[in-house]
Amino acid sequence: MFKVAIGQDSHRFDFDNHDKKLVLGGVFFDGPPLKGNSDADVVLHALTNAISGITGVNILGETADRLCLEQGITDSSVYVREALKYLNGEICHVSFSVECLKPKISPKIPDMKKSIARLLNIDEKNIGITATTGEGLTDFGKGLGIQCFCILTALVK
Repeated sequence: MFKVAIGQDSHRFDFDNHDKKLVLGGVFFDGPPLKGNSDADVVLHALTNAISGITGVNILGETADRLCLEQGITDSSVYVREALKYLNGEICHVSFSVECLKPKISPKIPDMKKSIARLLNIDEKNIGITATTGEGLTDFGKGLGIQCFCILTALVK
């Protein structure tokens, strides 16, 4: 049976933090990092939430807090891998829509696709990534943070 789920995440920029890096889809970008206990990778968080939408097992929240706050694991790819443990099937396609004024997403889409494809063990051609400023209508389009939506299609047993 095919199942489809949506995931979403958003974080504000942490303009005062000069120690942390901005990471999206497992790829480093120039610019201020996002606020969060983890690396605050909104792309991988949206992906984790979409996987949770298929499995019904929420990872972001109690599980991620345990991994991050108690075990010091801040790499969001670990949260995706944790969510994948509950997926009884295979991911067919994943699509991301990122909203932000900065950074420019398009130049690093190929790198993001490679990173996500490795993480999910799927072909890059089954990953779509788009970006928009949203015409500055939201705080994300005004440069205060980043929002990401993820749609995931999986063939489950």
